Amino acid sequence: MFAVIQTGGKQYTVAAGDVVTIEKLALEAGATVSFDNVLLLSKGAAGVEVGAPVVAGATVAGEVVEQTRGKKVIAFKKRRRQNSKRKRGHRQELTVVRITDILVGGKALPRPVKAEKAPKAAAPAAAE
Repeated sequence: MFAVIQTGGKQYTVAAGDVVTIEKLALEAGATVSFDNVLLLSKGAAGVEVGAPVVAGATVAGEVVEQTRGKKVIAFKKRRRQNSKRKRGHRQELTVVRITDILVGGKALPRPVKAEKAPKAAAPAAAE
């Protein structure tokens, strides 16, 4: 099961247990967050529900892991033969969020069960 959410002007594909880095939210680490702009919802074998523009009654719940900053970006502009240049730096403020549940109508979607691998059979004993 997965969902496509929109936050900070960007879209993210998320599933339960994922850790995503999004635009800064004004929340402390450990706080819970709810994303209501669910654009698409995949229910596994039950099919896919596409919103117009959002899926009604669907929310994605998460927990803020930490507040961080992105990689430094340098904007350097030079005008040749003009003795003119400009250097500016920028670091984007980011929030790391762990997705806990995908909720539809207040109920969590069932998580897929991973099939366990069967133990390998022992090699037959050599006949004498």
